Amino acid sequence: MSDLAIRRDVLDELEFDPSIDAGNIGVSVESGIVTLSGHVKSYAEKMAAEVIVQRVKGVRAIAEDIEVRYPEHTRHADDEIAARALDIIAWSAALPEGAVHVKVQRGWVTLSGEVRWHFQRMAAEHAVKKLGGVVGVSNLLTIVSLPQVADIKDRIELALRRNAEIEADAIKVRVLADKVILEGDVHAWSERGAAERAAWSVSGVTRVDNQLHVG
Repeated sequence: MSDLAIRRDVLDELEFDPSIDAGNIGVSVESGIVTLSGHVKSYAEKMAAEVIVQRVKGVRAIAEDIEVRYPEHTRHADDEIAARALDIIAWSAALPEGAVHVKVQRGWVTLSGEVRWHFQRMAAEHAVKKLGGVVGVSNLLTIVSLPQVADIKDRIELALRRNAEIEADAIKVRVLADKVILEGDVHAWSERGAAERAAWSVSGVTRVDNQLHVG
């Protein structure tokens, strides 16, 4: 698929999706690598743009350089953002009470602390990135090491085979202590993401190095 065709499809997909205003987003493509530039009105829109581009056939990688520009009347003070972030985290049933610490500096939110599972780490990030005034999120939450099962590799490979999105035979799983390495080729970003979620779902895994190539 040519870069010109990929660029046209990316622009069409961004314009088609109602969750973002794509009017100020620039797109360039070289060897299947999409570079996004320009600006949007919220951090949630910035993250949504990445997800939208990942859906487009032929995209091999994304370089994202979109700036968040809030209108002056919608700006929020850092202490207000921090208070709202703590409130929304406290309301999340997925997160243990008091586990997540929040720091905000010039609209940039930093999350720290310890959780037991990767889905909890991502739940905290998803909760705060939608807040008004947020320009970026650094997720420094660490995963507490759980008792490690002996058959991590086997469990992950079985999970891959159960998943209809994944061509399991094309994926190689390596385990080094509590770290999982995924290698091989997949057909789409959705397949790459599904494989990583399968790896994170096994008890004892605290790190996943996703080296799967989309092509």
